[in-house]
Amino acid sequence: MEVRIFKDKDQLGEVLAEILVSRIKSKPDLSFGFATGASPVPVYKSMIDYYRKGLVSFNKITTFNLDEYCNLPREDENSYYSFMQENLFTQIDIKEENINFLNGNAKDFDAECKRYDNLILDKGIDIQLLGLGRNGHIGFNEPATKFTKNCFKIKLSESTIEANSVYFTKNPMPHYALTMGTVSIMRAKEIFMIATGDKKADAIYEMINGDISPLCPSSVLQLHPNVHVFLDKDAAKRL
Repeated sequence: MEVRIFKDKDQLGEVLAEILVSRIKSKPDLSFGFATGASPVPVYKSMIDYYRKGLVSFNKITTFNLDEYCNLPREDENSYYSFMQENLFTQIDIKEENINFLNGNAKDFDAECKRYDNLILDKGIDIQLLGLGRNGHIGFNEPATKFTKNCFKIKLSESTIEANSVYFTKNPMPHYALTMGTVSIMRAKEIFMIATGDKKADAIYEMINGDISPLCPSSVLQLHPNVHVFLDKDAAKRL
């Protein structure tokens, strides 16, 4: 597990975007697992800058988003579909048919999760981006008694609801979501974990130095052969 520490989130975003753009230039049809939340936003911003300067094209990449809230309209400003459209997809030349999301409004959640699992298995994920929850969750894999496998419906923990509810100023935050499981995430060939801010420092410490345990879902990354952890100084303060 490689750990890199940067002075701030903007420097982190610039360096990681440069790496991702370089990978796309080498393999234009890369498949990505994308994450939402505040942590990857500087990365997406820098990727957009590369595109606007004519330095990269995204028209052959395929994307799979990690998770989506249940029973939240796709067009709602707080859906992860809307997040990705606003922060990346509408500002680059990615093809709509190459963008994949879990459908949090599906009539049959089990069937939807199986559909998404099959898409991921068929295509594979070359590079997975991850954020980190304060309780050590990745995607919406919350602390539990055992590691999860494939995509599934999850009841969000109180700490996750508390952390994310600040974004829901108009409507109550959903308490359920669909998410890739830890096995789904670990199938990616390469993983980049992004964490910024001192509120993530304890989770980062446990992820890197703690026991491998489903009580800290991100600790499973210790078993992956190709993980890069990108931190700002605040997130790295306990290392």
